[in-house]
This record gives sequence, structure tokens and C-alpha cells, in this order.
Amino acid sequence: MRPRSGTGLLLAFLGLATPSGLAAQPATLDAPAQQVVRPTLLVFIAVDQMRADYLDRWKDQLTGGLKRLLEGGALFTNAHHDHAITETAPGHATMMSGRFPRSTGITRNLAGVNDNTPLVAGGGAGASPARFRGTTLTDWLTTADPRTRTLSVSYKDRGAILPVGRSKQEVYWYSTPGLFTTSHWYRESLPDWVSAYNVGLPTRYSGWVWNLLLPASAYPEPDSVLIENRGEAFTFPHLISANPEEAAMQIASSPLIDEATAGLALAGLESMALGSGPQADILAVSCSATDLVGHRWGPDSRELHDNVLRLDRTIGVFLDSIFKFRGAGRVIVALTADHGVTPFPEVSQGRYDPAPLRVELRPAVAVARAVLVAGGVDPLAAELESGSLVIDRVVGMTSELIDASADSFVAVAQRTPGVARAERFETLAKHDPGTDVVARRWLHMYPADVPAEAIVVLRPGNYRVENLTAVHGSVHDDDTHVPILFYGPPFKPGRYGAFARTVDIAPTLAQVLGVNAAEPLDGVPLTAAIR
Repeated sequence: MRPRSGTGLLLAFLGLATPSGLAAQPATLDAPAQQVVRPTLLVFIAVDQMRADYLDRWKDQLTGGLKRLLEGGALFTNAHHDHAITETAPGHATMMSGRFPRSTGITRNLAGVNDNTPLVAGGGAGASPARFRGTTLTDWLTTADPRTRTLSVSYKDRGAILPVGRSKQEVYWYSTPGLFTTSHWYRESLPDWVSAYNVGLPTRYSGWVWNLLLPASAYPEPDSVLIENRGEAFTFPHLISANPEEAAMQIASSPLIDEATAGLALAGLESMALGSGPQADILAVSCSATDLVGHRWGPDSRELHDNVLRLDRTIGVFLDSIFKFRGAGRVIVALTADHGVTPFPEVSQGRYDPAPLRVELRPAVAVARAVLVAGGVDPLAAELESGSLVIDRVVGMTSELIDASADSFVAVAQRTPGVARAERFETLAKHDPGTDVVARRWLHMYPADVPAEAIVVLRPGNYRVENLTAVHGSVHDDDTHVPILFYGPPFKPGRYGAFARTVDIAPTLAQVLGVNAAEPLDGVPLTAAIR
């Protein structure tokens, strides 16, 4: 069955479509003058790769959930991930824990949730929160009231797992055969409501054609940029295969994956009776399409623009449905992103001075590995990922060899064109964290037992030569600057320009929900936005 539009299937699933295809009228919040009551449902939305400027860039075209949240919520416009490796796993781990990667232990995607814990159904790698350290808001709520329940869903395993931490709640993500699954960390089999939702899932989207939501004149972005999508399929329309097996893979890089994720979340809301009280429950949704589309076509593409407009409508139907089920007076919403993204250097449109370029760091890595070879150690023990040189303590490794390898890397990296900074990690603590943002964000990154030997920072806007898709992961504002938005009766609507961090989200929500953290936090409540 082919969906009518980006929100048509979600509406049909919920039984909210009218004969004309229009959504039900949105619910309204209690008037500010009324007494604020304790929320019974937190809706936590993480939009993967949502740059903060997207909300302003296309605000005049928003008509759904993003528009609603912007107009009625408390938006922190100078909000950042205040750590250096701005990837999906570290970012998601900060949001509901209130702690930097140095405290959560989640420092990079390659050492995130991937492990040997088998999936309950479907294909793909195993996953669990085994590396996560400490607690999250879910744990604080269940300590205060064991009846608290959490449902967390995403296309990505790390997007579903890490906001919940180690808590064994209901956590589901998308698997390769075209179904939502979980791992044996959480349960031995899928509940009936997830199995029912999975039936025929890819078939619902088979044959869908991704055309522009608005007239082409509404999109200032050119639709003929060769660097997008590696030079293939970089113009509209984009077709989802009529073959369900192929469609199961293709929907991930389209707005459809967010619609499917939101539909599962709503099915769980109803089945689990989330938010029915008296305790506070959590419904966490990580929307991945902005990241998947953004990587392929870039942040300045017509595809990304259209995806955000469709996400706006999907979130609108999603929130309308929640308010229909639970009522707006006891629901609060928090929205943020796990990281931003840096534009392709070739289409950076004069944003940077000097103009961005592609940087060759492989000679610096090669020198570091050559030192290890000379010392009789496997050269692959040295690895550069997202700006940090990590050297594994393999057999034969000595501290002298590590120092020699790392020093050689720094020496070559420092004289590489396009590099802004390269130094040993141990020297970062000598800098003033109040004025040296780069040093501060790197110091927030690694626990003492997961050391990085050296760091390298490219100039803003620069890419490594091997990056063929749009990238994030840097210490710069393109990748760190994200929205932080709170919505609901406990919050004072408006725009707040004070510096805020994603680690401040959990303590803010804890204060509103009336619970205490189980451990010291790096974040603080953003009290300016609380009534």
C-alpha cells in the first residue's frame, strides 16, 4: 500500500485522518495563569544532525510540530555540545545523563553501543549499553517511583539506547530486514505490539516517490550540485523501490524513516499506557532522517531542506496524537540534537576565511605507525578518529614508544596545511578552559582510563580528503551548535540567548519532574526557562 504523503501513513495508522486527509485539530496548552501541575509524560525528541540554524532558516515554511514548539516553547539559541567529538553516540549519551563523555564513557561511535549482545529479531550487529557509565533521568525517576516506564525508539541502535543508559526499559531500533527490534540486553522476544507494527512495514512504503513538498520556487538551494550523494541521484525526485526488500533499505535515507519511528512510538504509547499517571513516564524518540539525508546530500541541499519541512509535519501529527491521547496539561516536550554538521568545502558559500580546503592527515598517521613498527609493535594499534589519536596497549607497547609515536604524529600534523592545532592530550589541562574552548571541549571528552594520546583540530569548514559525504565530529560550532527547546506548562516561552549545554537538559527536566540525580552532574538546571 503506497502512502499518500509524508504524514498520510502516520495519520492513517492513528485513525486520525479525515475523509479529506486533514489532521485533527491540535490540542492547546493550559493557559499560563492556571496552576502548573506535575507532568506525567515527558516526550523527548532528539533530531539527529539538526543544526541550530535550520529552525530559523526555514521557520517561515514550518506549519507543524516544529512551528508549534518554536512559538510556544523556551528555545535556547546559544546551545552547544560542550565536548570535542560531536558524533551520534557521545551526543545522545549526554542528553538525559547530564554528564560529559568523560563521565558516561561513551566517547565515539566505534566504541558506543556495538557489542556481541545478539538481537532479538532481524539482522545486523549486536548492541547494548554495556559501555555506558552511571545513570540517566530514567533511573532517577524509577528510584523516586518504581512505576515509571520508559519507551525509547530510533532508526539507530545508539539513538535508542543511549538516552536511557543502562536501564532495562523498552528500547527498539530498526533492523536490516525492515523491522524494529531490540537486543537480549532488554528482553528475550518482541512484545506483541512491536511484532504487530512490524508486519508488512517495508511494504507500506514500497514505490513511494519523494517529490518536493512545496513548489520548487520555495527552495533556494540548487538541485544540481555534483558533490551531493557522491555524484549520484542528486536531483529530485527520489524513488523508493517497489520491491519491499529494497525498500526496507532505501527508506532509511528518506523522510519515511522518521514517520515509521514516530508510528512505533505512538503504538507503544497506547500499548504501554505511557503518561496515564500518576507517575511520570518517558517517551524518547530519536529522528534519524536529518542525519542520513544530511550525510548524503549535505546541509545546503534541497533534499535536506525538504526533509526538515516533512519532519516538521511528522512531529506535528505526532504531538497532536499524544495530546489527543493524554491531554496537553500533563505533557512536557524537550527537543535537541546530537550534533550539527559542516557544509561541503566546495559549497561553503563564503562562510569561512580563509576558504575551506581538504586536509591530508594520512602522512601524520603513517609516521606515528612507522614508529610503532620500528619498536616491534603492530602499527594498527595507532588509530586516528574524529581528531583524536588513540594508541592501544598491545603486547610490546611501552610508555616510551607511545610518546615517540604520538610526538611524531603531532610534529607532522602541526605543519600540515589546513590544521589549526595539534598537540598532546596531556598538555590540554595547562590551558584556561574559560577562554580556550578547544581545550575545554577536549578535556570533557575522555575518562582517565580511556586516554587519547594526541588531538588534531582542522580549521573551521575544513574536511579530511577522504570524506566523500558531509561530515560532523569536530570541536567547531558548525558541529556543536544545536537547539535546546522545552515546551509545556512548566516552561516560560521565549528565546534565551545565554550559553547552554546539552548536559543541562537532564537537570532541567529533573527539576521540573521533582526528582534528584543519583550522582554529581556536569550540567545545571536552566532555571531561566522554568516558571
